[in-house]
Amino acid sequence: MDDARILVVDDDKEIAGAIEKLLNLEGYEVIKAYNGLEALDAIVANNIQLILLDIMMPKLDGLSTTLKIRESKNIPIIILSAKSEDSDKILGLSMGADDYITKPFNPQELTARVRSQLRRYLQLGGMGKALCSSQVVIGGLCLDTDKKQLMVDGDLVRLTAKEYKILELLMSNPGIVFSAERIYEAVWNESAYSVENTVMVHIRRIREKIEINPKEPNYLKVVWGIGYKIEKL
Repeated sequence: MDDARILVVDDDKEIAGAIEKLLNLEGYEVIKAYNGLEALDAIVANNIQLILLDIMMPKLDGLSTTLKIRESKNIPIIILSAKSEDSDKILGLSMGADDYITKPFNPQELTARVRSQLRRYLQLGGMGKALCSSQVVIGGLCLDTDKKQLMVDGDLVRLTAKEYKILELLMSNPGIVFSAERIYEAVWNESAYSVENTVMVHIRRIREKIEINPKEPNYLKVVWGIGYKIEKL
């Protein structure tokens, strides 16, 4: 993956240059574009494996560019934006982006997310569902219900029995919010009483195993005052 070609699209040339240097250090080849129209031309002219895309740009903004790309290609797209509201992230992902990182970003997190998306795209080839015989697949998560094991971006992740049962419950019902009480009763097979802390500890451990940045999870979300869910991707 260290020879992958990445397209960096940002109208701020200093930011684009800084990202180029960062990715060059990781062994990636970088092509730069400074608006959406230039990005579309670059995709036609080059074999691109991943796109880092700003939202606020002249001529053609990042969301419109994402829609145009998705008409014909499934190249991983990571949006880089100063907009940090959940509504902005949901909009970007719903438009076809694979990930969303807010500015200013941590360089190590950026490179980790780039590696994750490239691994999924190049090694799994968009065929994650074919890798599991009896599976629940959400994004880079592949839960094999026969083998009782989890693959994250193609890598086997070890779970405890309780962690597996929680994840199986949530992944089998993406987008559905489960209260701590419902999770406890389903997983522990006991009546729930003051179980929030117990469930929360297990949720935190699962996040540490499946999320690149557990503090800003892509998959396992908390709905404050209600419960937990696995996000639809």
